[in-house]
This record gives sequence, C-alpha cells and structure tokens, in this order.
Amino acid sequence: MLNLYYLPGACSLVPHVALEWTGADYQAVEVPRDSLKSPEFLALNPQGSVPVLQDGDWALTQNAAILAYLDECYPEANLFGSGDARSRAGARQWLAYVNSDLHKAFAPLFAPQRFIDDESEQAKLRAVAAGRVTALYEWPAKVLAQQPFLNGHELTIADVYLYVTLRWAFALGLDLSFYPMLDSFMNRVEENEGVQAALRQQGLL
Repeated sequence: MLNLYYLPGACSLVPHVALEWTGADYQAVEVPRDSLKSPEFLALNPQGSVPVLQDGDWALTQNAAILAYLDECYPEANLFGSGDARSRAGARQWLAYVNSDLHKAFAPLFAPQRFIDDESEQAKLRAVAAGRVTALYEWPAKVLAQQPFLNGHELTIADVYLYVTLRWAFALGLDLSFYPMLDSFMNRVEENEGVQAALRQQGLL
C-alpha cells in the first residue's frame, strides 16, 4: 500500500488527487505541522516538508517527482491527459510553471520572517510578493479565458495544482477580481470526483 503524507490544503493535495485518479490502494496520513521536523518524519524526508509518498520501504518527495512516478505506474489514469506526446508535454509545462514559479512566489506571503527580521519591512515584502503572485496568474488567466482547462478541454493534474494555489490566494485575500475566469475554473476543477474525494479526506469540503 502507498502512504501519502500531507498537510491539509498544502501542495500535497495535488498528489492526493492524483492517487484518487489512479485508483491505487493508498492511505493518506496527515502530518501535524509541529511534527514536520520530528526525527520520525525527517527520516522520511530530511527537508521536513510534504508531500512524501512512501512505497514500501522507499520514500519519494517533491511533487513533480511523485506525479511523474504515479504517471509511470498508472498510465491509464492519464494524469497529464490522454493526448499525444506534445499534448502531455504541454500539461507538464503547466505543472512546471505552477510548481516552480507560482508556488515559489507564495513563500514571502506565508512566512515573510524567513526573508527579513524587521516587521515593518515584512509588510513591504508581503505587498511586493502579493503583486508578484497576482501577475503570475495573468498567463493562465488568458489561456483559461479561451478554454476550460490549462491544456485544452481535458482536466489534468496541472489544473489541480493551479486550483490549489488559487485556494491559497483567496485565503490570503489577494485581489484576483480582474481575472473572473479563475472563479469558474475553480468550480470546474472542484466538480471532479477525485478532487472532491481528496478535499473531503483532508477536511476541506
């Protein structure tokens, strides 16, 4: 059985949905935030972060690696879509954008103290970071104004990652009102049974 270690609502929600799509026999294990740096968890992931996918005595970290592994093990799940090589590469491009650019840009919003000690300067940092995150939604918003999902008319795991970041953005109160298509996109993603199953398991629905 596979074990997925997660924090509710964190980026570990993405492989949680992927596991639902695969139909794999798995167990979702919530990790309390104060346990991330415990010796037991650090033995699984020395970085002290989620997600972690455990397959027997082997543990794999990092969303991109976990999703690639699941895609190889369960190709019928079509995590990156059912199209040709170029189409699937397009889905991976979107995954890379959300994972490497958009997700990373949230770091100063979640924990500005990691970047600067002065609290007054932290407020400035958060303001700059908010602008950066908002700007990074421009590209996907333009695409989603023309089609239902990032890669066309088929939901892929890249859409789920974008959906997860949008949950963060709205929770942080970022103003995305000039991207109205993102609201309908979130609704389309959330209608998916696998997404709903993962949300329920994490207490988010």
